[in-house]
Amino acid sequence: MKLIVITTPTFFEGEAEALNLLLEAGVDRIHVRKPDSERHTFEALIQAIRPEYLDRITLHDHHMIAIEMGLGGIHLNRRNPVAPAGFNGLVSRSCHSLEELAQHKQTSDYLFLSPIFDSFSKVGYESLFSLDTLEKASRQGIIDEKVIALGGLSRQTIPTIRTIPFGGYALLGAIWGKTPETLSKDELLRRYKSIQDETRDNIS
Repeated sequence: MKLIVITTPTFFEGEAEALNLLLEAGVDRIHVRKPDSERHTFEALIQAIRPEYLDRITLHDHHMIAIEMGLGGIHLNRRNPVAPAGFNGLVSRSCHSLEELAQHKQTSDYLFLSPIFDSFSKVGYESLFSLDTLEKASRQGIIDEKVIALGGLSRQTIPTIRTIPFGGYALLGAIWGKTPETLSKDELLRRYKSIQDETRDNIS
């Protein structure tokens, strides 16, 4: 079971330090998602991440940086639907339906399925899946260890899907909140470790 943290869509002061702290604390992967970023700003953030952690970084945008800097992964979505030629790392993809999962599973190392619960970070981004739907999809082999749950995941909501055999959980709002620039190191680690503790029995 993996724990993945997705960055906020906008940059904030001290972000690189926060990402290094989470990686040091044991986050499996960081997904850097900055949909409106310019390349030079995006690249500056990646350059501030410690070299020993770069294989645990996945980019949602500016995919060529992943090749140039030897990063571990790229993420495909509606903005960037095709992996660049020459990339040999992990390829993940966003999916918002069970049909998309079935379509892309064979060509992806893992996939995000969202939103599982109402999103903390996106207003109006509401759950698309009932527990019954998720359980049925798992029995059919559609949801398995290649599928990462995303959307509204927190220490409070994760236990309700513990019986679904997701390969991991992707965290955004539960980690960063609404004002990430004000988070202390201690509070950031407390948020992460509280979720890590909640999922510890399932983490391998």
